[in-house]
Amino acid sequence: MPKPLTVQLLQKEATTFAKSESKHAEPSLFGVTDGKAVGTYLEHKFQTVLQRRYAYGRGNSAKGIDFPELGVDIKVTSIRQPQSSCPFKSARQKIYGLGYSLLVFVYDKRDDEKTRTGRLDIQHTIFVQKERTADFQTTSGLLRLIENKANRDDILAFFQERMLPVDDVEAETLADEVLRNPPEVGYLTVSNALQWRLQYGRVIEQAGKVGGILRLV
Repeated sequence: MPKPLTVQLLQKEATTFAKSESKHAEPSLFGVTDGKAVGTYLEHKFQTVLQRRYAYGRGNSAKGIDFPELGVDIKVTSIRQPQSSCPFKSARQKIYGLGYSLLVFVYDKRDDEKTRTGRLDIQHTIFVQKERTADFQTTSGLLRLIENKANRDDILAFFQERMLPVDDVEAETLADEVLRNPPEVGYLTVSNALQWRLQYGRVIEQAGKVGGILRLV
């Protein structure tokens, strides 16, 4: 009977997987430039490894994240432009985080003309705890305002400057919540769009240096 998957085991398996995959020459990846196809390949392969060893519920598009029971989503991105998209639920995510943790594989893809294979050199494997998945500039800006004795009007003006995607009623509710319950500093760059665009440059820089961002590899 496979044992239950935990967050700690997931992190351990991700470390081992990243090291072994970095050495693997894969014919099906030769010449592939589509980041989505590379991401799908890597995620499926990692899930296959896990399914042989552990019991867990796999996510689907309806549940939204890869490991709903653990509250973790996998992100795979190229070192050349380390970013990905994720579903937009509410503007609150930019301030208080996505609501789940991220396991981020950052690769550099290299093709070998002689063997006609592609290899994913996984340069960073990082676990971002959910408390750190908010937007850096938004959270650090709000915390500076609160330190300077900001009131509700100051917070609302900040939301406008940052073009936070909220209507007036939602903005007022959120401003009150921020004053009552200041956010933690997030380390993602979260850009406004129909889907959030997450950028990982700061996460890569800060992994292992600040609480809540673990460098696995």
